[in-house]
Amino acid sequence: MAQSPEARVVQHDADAETATRAAHRPGPDPRPSSRAQRDVQAARPAHPAPEFPGCRAVTITREDIATWEGRFEYWDAQTETAWMVCEPTSAYHERPSHLLAALAHAIAHVRGSPVECFGAMDLRLRDESGTPRKILQADQSVYLHPGRSRLPGHEGMVLGEHSVADVVLEVDHSTDVRRGKLWLYEEWGFPEVWVEVPEEKAPSRPASRRPGLTIHVLEGGAYRESAVSLAFPGWTAEEIHAALNEEAQSAGTSWALDRVGRTLGKREGTGPDDMPWLRGHRREAYAEGVAEGRAEGIERQRALLCRQAARRFGEATAASLSARLGRLDDPERLAEVGDWIVDCATAAELLARTEHD
Repeated sequence: MAQSPEARVVQHDADAETATRAAHRPGPDPRPSSRAQRDVQAARPAHPAPEFPGCRAVTITREDIATWEGRFEYWDAQTETAWMVCEPTSAYHERPSHLLAALAHAIAHVRGSPVECFGAMDLRLRDESGTPRKILQADQSVYLHPGRSRLPGHEGMVLGEHSVADVVLEVDHSTDVRRGKLWLYEEWGFPEVWVEVPEEKAPSRPASRRPGLTIHVLEGGAYRESAVSLAFPGWTAEEIHAALNEEAQSAGTSWALDRVGRTLGKREGTGPDDMPWLRGHRREAYAEGVAEGRAEGIERQRALLCRQAARRFGEATAASLSARLGRLDDPERLAEVGDWIVDCATAAELLARTEHD
């Protein structure tokens, strides 16, 4: 009989305590799954022990981890070891995750419903007593439907208690998540992981790590590489990489954001007017446009009446009429003045009528 994910993790810990502490077996599935799905996961070969190139090992005790506020890639309670990036955090590492949040919100505005981005937060696996056993830290976590998700709390996302993010971003500026961290995301059931290698090269990045973005999509309990995101339908890895490395948003990125947002909106029956604040801005802009158009139309109507008066009664009469027309902003009253220009026999009669208007 296939073991449950939780049982496999317990067995993993027992083996690690008595042997090499480096065994690496599947963790618990954070979402309800069928018996067949659990069997597939149980039958999947275990990955090698995870590695964290570009990182250094630092001891953080079980007691200290509860109040730890620093950054790390991974922490394991068995060895009380955290893996921290060797190079100092730079703008080139942080910028892609901040840009992804802005891009996701832009897509959400077109779609017509909000998203939530949580940045670099803890992703925790706890034991039965609620004590942290393993912690990952992602560079960005995106929830496409926060209204129907169990969102992370003050401690971050706890596996089995909160929904996993629809998309997780890992920025490999000087690291390589493919050799360990990606396996943990796979075992924990994250549906889509983006690995971004920025255009700006870190001094310690191996020459073999070329710039680009790779999309890993979970299928049958294992990741496969995809040229296109499933969470953001139609958004290609090439387009995402370009958007995360632009100094200023290009026309191509703007077009891609609109395309993806409209695709999501069509799928979900929503649009920009479903965002209350955006709907208000659109209505305000429409009202301003109508008001500006009406004012321009009235001004043109006044100018036409003055030209007609000048041709009939001369420039002096037209100048006097212009001052009086400034008091009128009703198109129907202005049309009536046009009739008077035709009907009045003299300039004095015309000006007398407009004087009392």
